[in-house]
Amino acid sequence: QVRVVESGGGLVQPGGSLRLSCAASGIFFSIYHMGWYRQAPGKQRELVARITSGGNTDYADSMKGRFTISRDNAKHTVYLQMNSLKPEDTAVYYCNAIREGLPAYWGQGTQVTVSS
Repeated sequence: QVRVVESGGGLVQPGGSLRLSCAASGIFFSIYHMGWYRQAPGKQRELVARITSGGNTDYADSMKGRFTISRDNAKHTVYLQMNSLKPEDTAVYYCNAIREGLPAYWGQGTQVTVSS
């Protein structure tokens, strides 16, 4: 059974930091490209960052320099370090696992709220 589980969300003040984790089980984790997406109320889901199976990374423009995606294949986990958080970063953050020719998987999401 495949499970993709996000954790680490919460309430943080503007300028603060959070680290999200996404643990995937039931898949050959190291061959999957992993991504973080987010969806704010009333908005479409958007890409935050992604990391390929080879470790190459890509970020949405508004996250560059503030967010860092990384992965630990031994722990089947992908991380999103978020610094200098802004109120507009408030959203549900989702983890995604994709690989060409294989099914894609999503987690259930973790809420991040940036507010004073």
